[in-house]
Order: sequence, then structure tokens, then C-alpha cells
Amino acid sequence: MSRWRAWAKNFVANHAQVFHIVEPDTAFFGQKDAAQAAIIRRMVRDLNFPIEIVVCPIVREDDGLAMSSRNDYLDLQQRRSALVLYRSLIRVKELFEGKEHNVARLIAAGKKVFEQEPSVRLDFFEIVNPDTLDPVEEISENALVAVAAFVGRTRLIDNIVLGVD
Repeated sequence: MSRWRAWAKNFVANHAQVFHIVEPDTAFFGQKDAAQAAIIRRMVRDLNFPIEIVVCPIVREDDGLAMSSRNDYLDLQQRRSALVLYRSLIRVKELFEGKEHNVARLIAAGKKVFEQEPSVRLDFFEIVNPDTLDPVEEISENALVAVAAFVGRTRLIDNIVLGVD
């Protein structure tokens, strides 16, 4: 079993147990960890828990950096460099709003923004279905643009959801 599958299985088991014990009507999760929110939504649906899952928006600093306790590990220069995550997401959003829906071109544009910050090491830049986390090739419904990168030794994540009218 892969590390990811083992983590997901353990994550689901732990949250199912907590939900069973606490029996909440509503549970709140952050959009910043979109994979976690998707797994929780799926678990609640699959196990037929009578729980409303509310995904709360990402809270950002004034400059756009997603708030995270990990930001405290960044020095001043790394903090400035970390803004590349948000800039890459905004670039993809601009292109999408300009009617570019081809995922390969959007990902290429997002990755190109990272070339401006060679001190930041891109871990992944993906566009997926926000419910299943499966990759998509063309955006015809809502899509999650997710990025992870190392700024120094600190791994940061961020994402946006692109909506189709």
C-alpha cells in the first residue's frame, strides 16, 4: 500500500471515529487543504453520516499569501519568494477568465510563473476535479488548481477553484 493510500485510510478511519463519537450536525474544514476537504466530503457521503460539511475559504495575508503556521519558518526573503504560489494561481485564473480552458496550457502558464523565483522548488502544480481529485484535461465544470512548493525547507500549499458558468 502506498504511503498516500495508507495516510488516507488512517485519516478516514480517525475522522469517522470522531464523527461517530461526537455526532456533529456540521463540520468545518479549510479550503487550503483541498484534498483533506474532498476526502471528508466523500467519507461523509459514502458512510451516510448526517453531517453538513462546510469548506471555509482560504484566509490570506494582504499580499495574497495563504495564512499558515508554516509561514513562521520563512525568513523575510523566503516570505517574499513564497508569493510565487499565489501569483501562479492568479495567472491561471486570469487565463481561465480569458476563456482558456485547456488544462495543459493553464498548468504550463502556472509553472512559467515559478521560473521567476528560482529559489522556490515546485513540488506539484495540478488541475483536478475538486470532488474526486482526478485530473482533468479540459475545464468544463468547476476545477481545483492546486500547487505545492518548497521555499527553503518549508513546504507550502495553496489552491483556487475555477468556476464554470
